Amino acid sequence: MKKRSLVSQAINLALVTGLSLSAQSVFAADEVVKEDVEKITVTGSRIAKTELSSPTPVLVIGQAEIARFGTPDLGSVLAELPAIGATNTLSGNANSNSAAGQSSADLRRLGAKRSLVLVNGKRHVAGSPGSSTVDLSTIPAVLIERIEIITGGASAIYGSDAVTGVINVILKRDFEGLELNATASRSTEGVAANNHTVSIVGGTSSDRGNVTFFAGVERIEETMSADIRQLNSWGTISNPEDGGEDDGISDRLRVPNVGSEMINRFGVINPFGGDRFTFDDAGNVIEQCERIGTNSFAFGQLPADCKTGFMTEDYENIYPSVERFYVGSTMNYEITDQVSFFGDFKYNSAEIKQQFQPSFDFGGIDIDVENNAFLSDEARTRLGGTGVVPMSKFFDELGNRSAANERELFRAVAGLDGYFTLSDTNFDWELFYVYGETNNVRVTENDLIPGNFAAAVNSQIGADGQAECVDPTAGTVDAGNCVAYNPFGFNNASEAAKDWISADVTRSDQITQEIVGGSIATDTSEFFSFQGGAIGFAAGFEYREETYTTVTDELTKSGALSNAATPDEYGDYDVTEGFVEISLPLLAEVDFAYELTLDAAYRTADYSHAGSADSWKVGLMYAPIEDVRIRATVGEAVRAPNLGEAFSPLSPGFGRVSDPCDADNINEDPDRAGNCAALGIPAGFEANDNVSVDTLSGGNPNLFSETSTSTTVGIVWAPQFIENFTVTLDYYDIEIEDAIISVAVQDIADNCVDATGGPDELYCSAIDRDPTTNDIDLVRSGFLNAAALNVSGIESEINYRTSLEGFELPGELSVKLFVSKLIELEQFEFQDRPDEINVEHGEVGDPELQVRLSTNYRLDDLLVNWTMRSVERSVTYDVSPGGGSPEDAYPYWVPSIVTHDFSANYILNDNVRFDFGVRNAFDKLPPGYTINPMYDIVGRRIFTGVNVKF
Repeated sequence: MKKRSLVSQAINLALVTGLSLSAQSVFAADEVVKEDVEKITVTGSRIAKTELSSPTPVLVIGQAEIARFGTPDLGSVLAELPAIGATNTLSGNANSNSAAGQSSADLRRLGAKRSLVLVNGKRHVAGSPGSSTVDLSTIPAVLIERIEIITGGASAIYGSDAVTGVINVILKRDFEGLELNATASRSTEGVAANNHTVSIVGGTSSDRGNVTFFAGVERIEETMSADIRQLNSWGTISNPEDGGEDDGISDRLRVPNVGSEMINRFGVINPFGGDRFTFDDAGNVIEQCERIGTNSFAFGQLPADCKTGFMTEDYENIYPSVERFYVGSTMNYEITDQVSFFGDFKYNSAEIKQQFQPSFDFGGIDIDVENNAFLSDEARTRLGGTGVVPMSKFFDELGNRSAANERELFRAVAGLDGYFTLSDTNFDWELFYVYGETNNVRVTENDLIPGNFAAAVNSQIGADGQAECVDPTAGTVDAGNCVAYNPFGFNNASEAAKDWISADVTRSDQITQEIVGGSIATDTSEFFSFQGGAIGFAAGFEYREETYTTVTDELTKSGALSNAATPDEYGDYDVTEGFVEISLPLLAEVDFAYELTLDAAYRTADYSHAGSADSWKVGLMYAPIEDVRIRATVGEAVRAPNLGEAFSPLSPGFGRVSDPCDADNINEDPDRAGNCAALGIPAGFEANDNVSVDTLSGGNPNLFSETSTSTTVGIVWAPQFIENFTVTLDYYDIEIEDAIISVAVQDIADNCVDATGGPDELYCSAIDRDPTTNDIDLVRSGFLNAAALNVSGIESEINYRTSLEGFELPGELSVKLFVSKLIELEQFEFQDRPDEINVEHGEVGDPELQVRLSTNYRLDDLLVNWTMRSVERSVTYDVSPGGGSPEDAYPYWVPSIVTHDFSANYILNDNVRFDFGVRNAFDKLPPGYTINPMYDIVGRRIFTGVNVKF
């Protein structure tokens, strides 16, 4: 095995702890061992260097810090870092079927698809069909040595998707022995959200290589909204004291118990007016609650004691249930002194259960009062004995439309690396192959067959005195076997009837990724050197193929179910890439230039579906004196359209649209009132917009790569007179042009009437309105290279480590303070319309200020940690110009949230270590009107763990 010098040990220590390494400590070690200096690579460069001197800021999270979070969900761990959004974490994906149970990282809140995840510097197969986003849950935390994170464009180094940065997961290498790990976490407040893991890692080494084996199981308990203490169906209602816009009085009030009296699981007769009533479990008539505050046509605040209203939280997941198993191995072997083999494989399977609302019919059920076989005499008499009345119902008795996912992932990596010498010049090289495959069978259970239900609910008493369908041959599926259905009350229909009106939706996904690549690196020391050293050089190539397939069952494709009749999907592309990187150490250890290094990189790519895309990057590291380093990078990154954006077929679906022409929204843009009038929408229009509308959406084969310009400028101060103390301060700016967006149905509706000079025909033509009610019925959407995205901010990190001997105290203290200030986060839905800007910084999910403080105290075999996380107060309204105001709803903010975590680990002996701690020790919760995944909504919980080495 290669001998590791004191220099590389010091560098690796700096990486693992996340501390910047002062030049003094590097060169001090160099004086001890000059003959065996091992170069290492740091994320953001392919050129190995002997010192940690990178123009790109690198944030490092070590294994010990990961363990303090008390969760196996790696995405949620990373989401507590200010640079990473919680958009696509386990809870952030709670409303997704294809991404159920997945957890991904969203650097800079510009979308997880713009954040590139690597494992040991190599790409990883995606977790969702049509996407490039990696499911971090499939990377076993037990094998992670550290995670290196850089923000800003890195496509010149790593290729497409590295627009906002790179997350490089570094796995353990050369593990020896046998290690058993067990962890558990549970709420102290009776909330579900419990999890536990058991894993084993074993490894053996010889003088030529190492083989490591790992296996484990993880279980995360399902958490429903009803489990969360502060949630109570919060929503908004109209403020009866409001006198109009800009009157200083809130237009709406945030209140609990917002639901609908027009629908429930028992059935509501005459839901939209008239003699409205409902039923008890047995189907007996009872009076329906009356709202005490109005949200919209369909929703309002219901009395706290109302048991027959519909509340969305009754059916919502916060966390799905996840049961995961993984097994794998890593290996490396020196074939000769100059050639080594490396490889790894893993298999990961997960069973995920995620809940969605059950099927429903909102007022479209026709009840024949005179003939219906199941209507009670009391109800029949109350309804006048004849005629047809409308009814609404949630079909709880069929069960939730649960998303049951069975996901499997396989990934294998194999390669050769080594070095050779030509003349007196050494060349390091690598060749590798990667294959990854994700398979997922996702079943949406208990969907309604509307045609069968309509036939089954149209019942009568037959000649034999039994309930039967009026038309036994009716129905869209299995016609001729109609079974009469009792919709009144809860669970009064027969099992045969329930089976006949419902079915499961099954979709099978497959994603594949295949990569062949290689690189070579050398320097010019034999021929030429600057005063600061030899020129470093690296070059290489990659060929990559990506495919995805989604096959839907025939019943769903027939359109017989209430679920969208989605067609099968298929897409594939390949890309050939070449790259070159150079490092010019111009000056070193001279007056006013302790270091002056210029780095540059260039990559060219040819995509089969999007054409050519080039990227570049230039970096500068300048240290006028040994204690101070100034670093800067500027570059252009690219992101090619992913498979779904380019190839997904036109598919029907459902979406929510807040009608911009509604009286409550009409004044949010100065052009709306005139444009809505031009469309024939009357003044004072009140839309029925709290129900889903039909949508049609699909991919666009004419997309091309989006581009971004990324700039970072920073300073590193490591004063020699304060040992183990560093301060970094960095400014970042990312500007994306031609960004690929799925034009949301809400944006299409808004853009139709927010255009200056009249309604925008492009967007208005994508909307169908009911000619009688003027409500939106259908919106068509898709992908376009249309948007511009900008983000900028300042980040600072302070690190200090010291022995307490100078204070005549035992032990060692280390402190890490990270402060992030978001200056700008904005999106132009259409970059050629700069007047239509969506500003997001300062809104919930995008606070302007975040602080994270981590303090460690070590005394012999005991390590104690206190971590504080602060999220600044954020507003709930749209802060965009002309978007909203504090008057929109009260309260209009989520207050600042500060949480505290305490943990400890104790090394009992050479074989046993215990970990324990409490998360959110003071049970600080956000208000019940937000479930944004960046907040801890579960509250105080404890975790324990044990590590046993044999």
